[in-house]
Amino acid sequence: MSAYREAITLAITGASGAQYGLRLLECLIQANCQVMVMISQAAQVVIATETDEQLPGSTQAQAEYLQQRFNARDGQIQVFGKQQWMASVASGSGAPAKMVVCPCSTGALSAIACGASNNLIERAADVALKERRQLILVPREAPYSEIHLEHMLKLTRMGCVVIPASPGFYNKPQTVEDMVDFVVARILNQLHIEQDLLPRWGE
Repeated sequence: MSAYREAITLAITGASGAQYGLRLLECLIQANCQVMVMISQAAQVVIATETDEQLPGSTQAQAEYLQQRFNARDGQIQVFGKQQWMASVASGSGAPAKMVVCPCSTGALSAIACGASNNLIERAADVALKERRQLILVPREAPYSEIHLEHMLKLTRMGCVVIPASPGFYNKPQTVEDMVDFVVARILNQLHIEQDLLPRWGE
């Protein structure tokens, strides 16, 4: 029997909004999930630009860094490289039942919608779609072009859930962290993971 609540795949791509992906990872660790992480090269640049985090280059070093950063257990965070085709997330027989791409660049959105599978993130998303598993995409772009909207519509019709990184203000956020938590809470709700970042409407 697994020591973890469940396994979840988390891909962080090169859209602005690295804070959403990192905060989601932190919350998943706190919820006792095992997280299969993929961080694109563009995302590493964005993380270095938008946050104070300085991720090391190798996937093993990244796993060790994130484990220490978020106080995870040994093996709770697994990091895979873009060409690591033997990773569990690349196969329908081994991939977790849930995957989130947060943030999701419009380039990743396009590749996923077209089934490109040119790297492990795209392949993992393709696996989620073909196996009819949960796939959540969190795009952050403004404005959206017709191409972006067509891709989102296409993926939504396939069963994918699109959650734009658009924080609400009815909870009267006081900090940037409050705005990040608004979006992360919506993602956790979709994953059916209890959260106390944001009260449900009416509570």
